Amino acid sequence: MSCMRTIQRGFTLFEVMLSLALTAMLLGLLSTGIFIVAEDWNRNSDVLDKDLDEALALLQIDRALHGAFPHSFTNRETLSRQIFFVGEDDYLSWVSTVSPQRTPGLTAWELFSVEDEGVYLSLAPAYSDNPAQRLEDSKASLILPGYAVEFSYLYQELDEALQWAESWDGAESLSLPMAVYVRFTAFEDAESSLEVLARVRNNIHRSIRPNLEVQGDI
Repeated sequence: MSCMRTIQRGFTLFEVMLSLALTAMLLGLLSTGIFIVAEDWNRNSDVLDKDLDEALALLQIDRALHGAFPHSFTNRETLSRQIFFVGEDDYLSWVSTVSPQRTPGLTAWELFSVEDEGVYLSLAPAYSDNPAQRLEDSKASLILPGYAVEFSYLYQELDEALQWAESWDGAESLSLPMAVYVRFTAFEDAESSLEVLARVRNNIHRSIRPNLEVQGDI
């Protein structure tokens, strides 16, 4: 009866060191690749978050302008009824049926830009009086950093021609413009801009007749 001897041969020290070196090199390459991918992901995520914030801000402003309301109040000095809408080329405050917090009732909005900072938004409840003081007392939030804002207002001339104006005073015209054009321009790149063109559906008060002479002079 013959016996067969099985010879078991293990790894040599050189083979073990070589395999460890290869493993370490592969792990190093893998970690470097993961680090690069993570950096790209964080960079893209920051850009995506910024674009998303800008899109949400524009959407809110667009909805609020579409929901602009000819809010009337009594001027305590003249005892006359006036419409709250203050529109300049770099400032706008108005009353809207839209509220970001979806609170019931009307909301007063205020948009303006601060040099080297960006576009700010103030909100305040609109009751039966002039909401200007509440807007002034409210805390403004920076919604579009790095941008400046410009406004234009569409109205109809007495000959029914449509014109754009750089300002609109609701207290004098006793109505709202037919549309509002908003342009946000980046500080660092004047050619980079965001735009909103909102039609104002309820631009005429139901009981207060608009001052057509003032509108024609704008």
